[in-house]
Amino acid sequence: MKAGIVGLPNVGKSTLFNCLSNAKAQSANFPFCTIEPNIGVVNVPDPRINKLEELVKPERVQMATVDIVDIAGLVKGASKGEGLGNQFLGNIRECNAIIHVLRCFDNDNIVHVDGNVNPIRDKETIDIELQLKDLETVEKRLEKVNRAAKTGNKEAQTEKALLDRIREALLQAKSARTITPQSNDEEVLMESFQLITAKPVLYVCNVDENSAVNGNKYVEQVKELVKDEDAEVIILSVGAEADITELESYEERQVFLEDMGLTEPGASVLIRAAYKLLKQQTYFTAGVKEVRAWTINIGATAPQAAGVIHTDFEKGFIRAEVISYEDYVTYGSEAKAKEAGKFKVEGKEYVVKDGDVMHFRFNV
Repeated sequence: MKAGIVGLPNVGKSTLFNCLSNAKAQSANFPFCTIEPNIGVVNVPDPRINKLEELVKPERVQMATVDIVDIAGLVKGASKGEGLGNQFLGNIRECNAIIHVLRCFDNDNIVHVDGNVNPIRDKETIDIELQLKDLETVEKRLEKVNRAAKTGNKEAQTEKALLDRIREALLQAKSARTITPQSNDEEVLMESFQLITAKPVLYVCNVDENSAVNGNKYVEQVKELVKDEDAEVIILSVGAEADITELESYEERQVFLEDMGLTEPGASVLIRAAYKLLKQQTYFTAGVKEVRAWTINIGATAPQAAGVIHTDFEKGFIRAEVISYEDYVTYGSEAKAKEAGKFKVEGKEYVVKDGDVMHFRFNV
């Protein structure tokens, strides 16, 4: 599962990517600096794993991760191949969610591709290009399905009805994610279309250091614009975050954050938000060899969670032994949680809860 960072050239995408990952994407003051998508595997900050490490004292700790992709900047006409349009659109199609960076700071030293700072216009520029590309996809699909629908084919008629609704929304400059599937069949179809504007989105307002806590007039404009989109808006001073990552010690970083009025780096907030955007959650395994956070889809069953460790665990699943994170921490160990009756044995139908501490029994 991957989240792609998108935006116009020079809004801070590559600098943000550098803050989030150990990979160092090239970052410069001109468009199209990031030509190949850079992929960073980023640890998901989670205080729960620190607490489990403290209690269990394992030999090693493995955190959950999320893949972040830095994608080349998009310009007007991208849907027709302008700039790096085709490549940009192909790269974002491969991602599962969108992190849309908007420039919300004034700085005469950093060129804006359209001449002045206006996050509303910038958002609309990208939205329109993505919507135009999706419209092209939908209309091509409609050409094929229309013939079958006229013959009375029920499946084709269902597909046509959904495509017509999506097309109407796109023509009104609305994204495909505003269309809610009305049935399981429509949900499956919507997934199969692989529309770019159907992907969940998170907006990052890149502000100056002084606006990192409360935002500014540009942030307020963005919040007002997206209030009906069911999308989260995060305020981040990407320049300040870059400065924080250069500091050597944890203490220095904390002093810097306190001076800014923050309790943790904005990058940590963003990574957790991206994890949630991808509909991911965490369960833990905890033993003296290793404490580990495992990533699963929200709604995953116990066998599916076991399969993340090894496919044999899923094939030969017998049962899951479960202690909630809260009970594990309250009682201080697996043994004491068992003594208190907080140890549960669950079968194949069990839906894993975020933070469950689990063991699996299997036989292949």
